[in-house]
Amino acid sequence: MLGLDPEAINLPEAMPVALHADTVASVLHLGRSDVERREFILASSGYALSALGLPDMDSITRRTRTVPSGAVRVGQGEVSAVRHMVKALGDSASELGGGHARHLAVRYLTQDVAPWLEGRFTEATGHELFAATSQLVHLAGWMAQDEGDTPELRGLAQRYYAHSFRLAAEADDPELSATALRGLAVQCVDLGYRAEAVQLGEACVEYGRHLDNPRAVAYYEATLANAAAQDDDRSMAIKHLARSETAIAKPAAAVGDSWAAHYSPGRWAHESGMILSRLGDLDAAEERLHLALDIHDLDRRRTRAIVLADLGGVRLRQGNIDGAMATWRDFLDCADGIRSVKVQAALQDMRVRLRRHNGVPEAQELRERAARVTV
Repeated sequence: MLGLDPEAINLPEAMPVALHADTVASVLHLGRSDVERREFILASSGYALSALGLPDMDSITRRTRTVPSGAVRVGQGEVSAVRHMVKALGDSASELGGGHARHLAVRYLTQDVAPWLEGRFTEATGHELFAATSQLVHLAGWMAQDEGDTPELRGLAQRYYAHSFRLAAEADDPELSATALRGLAVQCVDLGYRAEAVQLGEACVEYGRHLDNPRAVAYYEATLANAAAQDDDRSMAIKHLARSETAIAKPAAAVGDSWAAHYSPGRWAHESGMILSRLGDLDAAEERLHLALDIHDLDRRRTRAIVLADLGGVRLRQGNIDGAMATWRDFLDCADGIRSVKVQAALQDMRVRLRRHNGVPEAQELRERAARVTV
C-alpha cells in the first residue's frame, strides 16, 4: 500500500458508511443495489481519493479462519471461471460498447461469484479469487462509465472502480491496483476533477513502478501524462508522456494474466495523440492517430470508431476540412450499433462542428447521416 497522509489527499471528514464495510460485503451490496436500482449514487472527487486509504490487508487471512457453516468449497476451477467470464464479457464490450450486456457482468458477480467470495478457500486461492473478482468489478465499472453520461452511471462506475482497487490491493496485486486507480483517474479527468486526477495518476504510477511489464508501465505513465495535460501542467505531461513512450517501445512481456496486456502500441498511439492535441501540437497528434489507425490497425470496432472521430476533430482544427470529412465518413461507417457514451459524444461533437460548414453539401450529408446512426 501507499503511505498516504489522509490530509494530503483531502479525505472527506465523513465518508459513506459503505466505504468502511468488509470489502466482499460492500461490493456485493453495490452490485445488488445496481441490479435492483434501489439506490441513487453520485460520483464525487472526495470518494475517488478516499479509495486510496481503504484496503484491509488482512481480509483474506481473516476469511480463511472464519468460514460460515455450509460455505461452498472454492478452488482453481472457480477462479478460472471468473477469468473466462471477464474475458468473454470484456471482448463483447470492447467491440460493441459498455452498454451491451453490463447487466450480465453485474448479475454474474451477485449470483455466481458471491457464494465463492463467501466460501471456503485457502489463502493462496483467496488471493487469486480476489484478483479475478477485481477484474470483473473493474469491467462492471468500465461498462457503467461507457454506457451513458448520467449521474447514476457515473456514481456506479466510480464505486465499482474503488471496489476493484480494494479487492486488488487486498489480493496484493499491484498491476490490478494500478489499473483500478487508472479507471478512477480517467473518470476524474472526464468529470473535470483535475487535481484529483493528477493525484490518482501519481498513485497509479507508484503502484506500477516495480512491474516487469513495459505495457503496464506505459499505460500508467500515459494516464498521469493525460491528467497533467488536462490540468494544464505541460512540463509534467511531457515528462510522463516521454516515459510512457520509452516503455511502450520495449519488447512486450509474456501476456499471462496481465490486465494491462491490451494496452497495445496502437492504443498508446491514440492516447498519446490526444495528449499532444491537448498540448496544442496538432501535427504530432495527427501523426500519432494515423499511426494508431493505419499501422497498428486497432482491432476493436468501438476503439477504431473513437480514434476516427478524434482524428477528424484534429484535422478540422488544422483547417483540413476535406480530410476531416473523409475521416468522419469512415467514423460513421464504424459507429452504427455501438452503445458507448464516447461514441455518442463524438457524434454530437461532429454534428455541432459541421454546422459551421452548412454551405458545403458534404457537411450537410454527414450531419444527416450522423442523425440516423443508432448508438
